[in-house]
Amino acid sequence: MRKFTKPDLPREHERRFWQGVRAGLSVDEAAASAGASWSWGRRIFVRLGGVNPTRTTDPLGQRYLRFEEREEIMRLQASGLSVRAIAREIGRHPSTVSRELKRAVGVRGYRAGMAQTHADRGRRGPRNAKLATNLRLRREVQARLERHDSPEQIAGRLKIDFPDEPEMWVSAETIYQSLYIQARGGLKRELTAYLRTSRSMRKPRRTPGHRRTRIPDMVMISERPPEIEDRAVPGHWEGDLIMGSTASGSAVGTLVERTTGFVMLLHLPDGYGTLAVQAALVAKMLTLDEQLRRSLTWDQGLEMASHREIAAATGLDIYFCDPRSPWQRGTNENTNGLLRQYLPKGKDLSFYGPGMLDNIAAELNARPRKRHRFRTPAEMLDEILAKTTDNHGVA
Repeated sequence: MRKFTKPDLPREHERRFWQGVRAGLSVDEAAASAGASWSWGRRIFVRLGGVNPTRTTDPLGQRYLRFEEREEIMRLQASGLSVRAIAREIGRHPSTVSRELKRAVGVRGYRAGMAQTHADRGRRGPRNAKLATNLRLRREVQARLERHDSPEQIAGRLKIDFPDEPEMWVSAETIYQSLYIQARGGLKRELTAYLRTSRSMRKPRRTPGHRRTRIPDMVMISERPPEIEDRAVPGHWEGDLIMGSTASGSAVGTLVERTTGFVMLLHLPDGYGTLAVQAALVAKMLTLDEQLRRSLTWDQGLEMASHREIAAATGLDIYFCDPRSPWQRGTNENTNGLLRQYLPKGKDLSFYGPGMLDNIAAELNARPRKRHRFRTPAEMLDEILAKTTDNHGVA
């Protein structure tokens, strides 16, 4: 019987994972921020000895398609655009798009994940480490490690002991990578016992007593303009996730407009990792007129790690609440309480497809609200859009 093997995750996931580790996230948190499972993250971390390999974190040159571009190609092709139209949209040559569409076609047509996997496999891997090919240097480094010299001390001393033999020089980082990344060849991991820490796996570096920001470049709610607080101007949203049962790992994204109370729900069939939430949030927001896309306030969940990409795609100003302060998204919290009538706790929320979620949102948007003198959120939103259209007509 033919053995089934799961396809590799695109290298973009690995790059995001190591960026999260470097930012101070735990292995499980970094995996979630990369849109992958905790088991995948632990497997990658153990296989590479806790070392952040340069090849997965350095962005590719401009000549290579990025994973985001492949996702855009998939979306545009599904919308019926031609190769030349897709090329104009993403700023690439038509032949690049044509070759890409021919390269990774599955049963369901072109798939961005499959295309990225093919590209990662085809790209030349890292060269063998210097310690794997230079036997004399490897023996010298091994002897000094067994003498309990640190990699930094070894690297510095080799230049003194072999001043005219550059082939006998090696950096401390190369020694660490040869110890911890066994795929690079060279030193055996057992030699880590001679290091001062004796760790068999490398730990991410942190400044003592300093907790690094979980999500880079967050703009906090304290910097949010006053007009958002008084609800005078529409187009300001609050968002969060409603979680399903722990076993299912499912969730539904919720968005509530502060002025009208209008609700939109995000279908997340592939989990609530960073990329999944980004794609669903951008797609939903782009269904709105531009004047209804002013800002979004969210908590500090890792699903919003790509907030910069979301802001660039939608035009939203994105703000983050303080830790453990759900009242700072009061409209969203109240709405989530109403939604639990339809999306019960402890249930597998992946059961609810996009049509079902749209129906739930429509029912909430048709409920009269006391604060609107018993008009509905849908009526309030229609009124705002009508005024906007009239103003444009006058202009």
